[in-house]
Amino acid sequence: MYQTTIAKPVELVGIGLHKGNPVRLRLEPLEANSGIVFYRSDMRVAIPLKPENVIDTKMATVIGKEGHVISTIEHLLSAVYAYGIDNLRIIVDADEIPVMDGSSASFCMLLDEAGTVALDASKRIMRIKKEITVQEGDKYVKLSPSPELTYDFTIKFQHPVIDEQKYVVHLSKESYKKEIARARTFGFLNEVQYLRSKGLALGGSLENAVVLDDKKVLNPEGLRFVDEFVRHKVLDAIGDMSLLGMNFIGNYEAFAGSHDLNHKLTLALLADAQSYDIVEFIGSEAKEMAKAYA
Repeated sequence: MYQTTIAKPVELVGIGLHKGNPVRLRLEPLEANSGIVFYRSDMRVAIPLKPENVIDTKMATVIGKEGHVISTIEHLLSAVYAYGIDNLRIIVDADEIPVMDGSSASFCMLLDEAGTVALDASKRIMRIKKEITVQEGDKYVKLSPSPELTYDFTIKFQHPVIDEQKYVVHLSKESYKKEIARARTFGFLNEVQYLRSKGLALGGSLENAVVLDDKKVLNPEGLRFVDEFVRHKVLDAIGDMSLLGMNFIGNYEAFAGSHDLNHKLTLALLADAQSYDIVEFIGSEAKEMAKAYA
């Protein structure tokens, strides 16, 4: 099983969620063992995708270097991770990834347009060997050993449309595109109004987020899935876990997880060398694993 990158450069233009300005996003191939590297073309600063480069996790996952940041990276990375892409240059001319429709569907279409190619280097996958949990109050995120990659997420909101939702997905490229990619980010009207008073969420609208008031969904078209809210939380978690630097095999479980807890989970895992090992699959085992990204 070999490392991959995209077959050709591709790009799109979309609106940034917080500033509301157009952002040009370009994806370019990278050679083996390069990893995922972000590049601010307006500042000429490269920011490798590493846990130590995460500088904020309050509203989104934000990476930075030398005072320059790139925000809201998790939706794009979620698609990249689900497609099993190991090496990629992500170029933006602003400080955030375009929000598109609030899901990762546009990024999946971009990756489909780019295609993938195998490189002359073995793919490395992290295998979870023991349970790692990060908990704050009743909220927690957890990794545990499993022969396959599974995301198991539960949310609970005091809202009549959401209440308690649970979703489990056995992750593959196919299941991601069918079950997860179209799930949009969501927020509450009073939160949106507060953020805008602080100069944030200026690009947010009913075209790129599910917005709720105290009783109902305000988007005229309604929801894409009855449980779209928890599916989007899975989407976010997949993107956040890409900070490990490679795909992993194991079970991810969360109750009311967040970008912050996910970041702390990656740090806790990487700090404990006994909790994982790095494997390279060969032969029939590799063929089975490769099917997940076909």
